[in-house]
Amino acid sequence: MNLQEVLELIQLRRFERDPVQRLINRTHMPDDFRVVAKRKLPKAVFDYVEGGAEEEIAIAANRQAFKRRKLNPQLLRDVSVTDLTGELFGQPFQVPIGIAPTGYTRMMHPTGEVSSCLAAKAKGIPYTLSTMGTTTIEDVAATGHPNLWFQLYVTNDRRLSDPLIDRAGAAGYKALEITIDTVVTGRRTRDMRNGLTIPPQLSPSTIIDIGRRPGYWVRMLRSPAIGFANFTALSTEEVKSAASTRIGSLFDHSLNWSDVEGIRKRWDGPLLLKGPIGPADAQRALDIGVTGFHLSNHGGRQLDRCTPTIDMLAPLRASVGADVPIVIDSGVRHGADIAIAVALGADSTFIGRPYVYGVAAAGQRGVEHVIRLLTDQLQSVMQLSGVTSLAELRKQGPELLNDPA
Repeated sequence: MNLQEVLELIQLRRFERDPVQRLINRTHMPDDFRVVAKRKLPKAVFDYVEGGAEEEIAIAANRQAFKRRKLNPQLLRDVSVTDLTGELFGQPFQVPIGIAPTGYTRMMHPTGEVSSCLAAKAKGIPYTLSTMGTTTIEDVAATGHPNLWFQLYVTNDRRLSDPLIDRAGAAGYKALEITIDTVVTGRRTRDMRNGLTIPPQLSPSTIIDIGRRPGYWVRMLRSPAIGFANFTALSTEEVKSAASTRIGSLFDHSLNWSDVEGIRKRWDGPLLLKGPIGPADAQRALDIGVTGFHLSNHGGRQLDRCTPTIDMLAPLRASVGADVPIVIDSGVRHGADIAIAVALGADSTFIGRPYVYGVAAAGQRGVEHVIRLLTDQLQSVMQLSGVTSLAELRKQGPELLNDPA
């Protein structure tokens, strides 16, 4: 082989002038953005995203519960055409992925919620705004996304949480989900060590680390202040007073079934409970008009010894039947995780940390790329497993899945 023949075999990559596109071009797994986010964010901010409760046992358990499950491929099937689309509460989606609610998203990127919502809109998947979001219900709705969900924390002062339900309805949000596993806030050790609490009590090392990220602070200083964007029913002083000891002081420690019944009367659209929900509670919820479930252990940020959500999925599905919508989060990091969840009975999966890493690293384009990577992984896993649609994956789940649980 001569030099000319060698040169013909080598395809040199054209230099990409756009730095964001260069980053995207070398990002091949959703977790690749985690490395970039860790470099860009102050340690305290990164730890807020990365960390969980107490010893962080639940975070590791969530991932291991997915990883221990294996797929038994069905070969010699025509998989030339695949369909990843589906429907939830009468709204179509292009792939069984949703954006889970996350708080303080603008702490990761100046346009956090809006960028993430626009990415979800572009990819045809639902976006969920958190009560603790840093962009208003109305400003997120202004993106024109046709499939918005709102996640509700019930507060001890109903002047804070009741108006959120009405505003979400008026702004055209399609579904409301009540988070039921945060009546008290989990003990998030990393945040306590870093002093990233409300109000902040920063340690000297945290302040030094913050000073080492001037680019981050320039972006933040050029943007509107981060605050409780949706708590407009009370004055700023009242909200600050309510949260003066700890943000958990805002949440209703007495949340119970009668509160869910009251919200059901106030909200006339699809209503989900979000939390680590077992069969008995699910049946009671259906009896009072709840229409679906968001199976979640808050990404391991609440009860540290909580059962992984993927382990709770099959019993919940068996209890509520085939037609009640169930979505799941906590531990979803790969397209194979999505395939496993659907095979076990989920209608869709929702992601938190993966998209937050994406928005921190590259804004809207970062989130879009995370969704694209998960979509490509899911499609590949389905084709290699011999299934071509979500309905087929769910129907053949028992044969496809080697579930050691």
